[in-house]
Amino acid sequence: MNVTLRQLQVFLSVAATRNFSRTGDQIGLTQPAVSRSITELEAQLGLQLLNRTTREVELTDAGRSLAARLPRVLEDLEATLLDVRGMATALHGRVRVASSPTLSANLLPDCIARCQRELPGVQVVLLDRIQNDVLASVLSGEVDFGVVIDPSDREALHCESIYTEPFCLACPPAHRLARRRQARWTDLGGEPLVLLDHASGSRRLIDRALAAQGVEAHVAHEVGHPTTIFRMLDAGLGVSVIPMLALPPEGLPRLAVRPLQPRVDRDIMLVHRRNRALAPLAQRVWDLVRGVARERQALTSPAPPRG
Repeated sequence: MNVTLRQLQVFLSVAATRNFSRTGDQIGLTQPAVSRSITELEAQLGLQLLNRTTREVELTDAGRSLAARLPRVLEDLEATLLDVRGMATALHGRVRVASSPTLSANLLPDCIARCQRELPGVQVVLLDRIQNDVLASVLSGEVDFGVVIDPSDREALHCESIYTEPFCLACPPAHRLARRRQARWTDLGGEPLVLLDHASGSRRLIDRALAAQGVEAHVAHEVGHPTTIFRMLDAGLGVSVIPMLALPPEGLPRLAVRPLQPRVDRDIMLVHRRNRALAPLAQRVWDLVRGVARERQALTSPAPPRG
């Protein structure tokens, strides 16, 4: 059945005026157009709604039944459409975001604070998870979107890069590499490395960079969080390759941080399921996270601070 809203509105007007000409004047249609609309509606329903004579229009039993029920149906439909349209400008609700630990600790707090100031009716629920679990929660629909390191498999994802940062060397201040203004990836050959484990989105990129530079990596320890790395370096257990964003705002006063050459970057990305549009409220938070990241990108110095 292919009944249009316009046909139903024309019918209700005819039922009220009992006249095709007056109906046409009220809704801006010609008399033939009104007649054609009624005829098409009757054809779709398979029954006659009006008895037409040269002098008047009378409702059939079916027409009276439809005319009695239709106003409530159209009112409910209009209310529903208004509610749905209101979602585009809604400023109240909950948005669920998943993020890997480094980003949860060093990027998302600023984003959530900005959201509280600019969108006070929006609650951002943060799920702090390893990258593989973040991607799984995005694909399952458990969260609206995720914040991750450049994923290796993007086939089912819509991805937008919002921040690019280099990897750098962290080491004890008495280490030989701390005396240099910058280090090279090849300097890491033979050094005991304390690295993030493979659950991290960064580890794949670090391993790829070491292999590209021909470094025979000696991975002494693999851990799950940068804070553990810093404590192990402080204890003299090796050196590390870390992303800039892993550095705490106050720096690392007990460690040295140096640029690594050639520069190797990682991309931080917003991701949601491909071919699934974000809800308007989630899109607002997505845009806000992007804005905060790009503001920070503009303020980032090209070289890491000296420790």
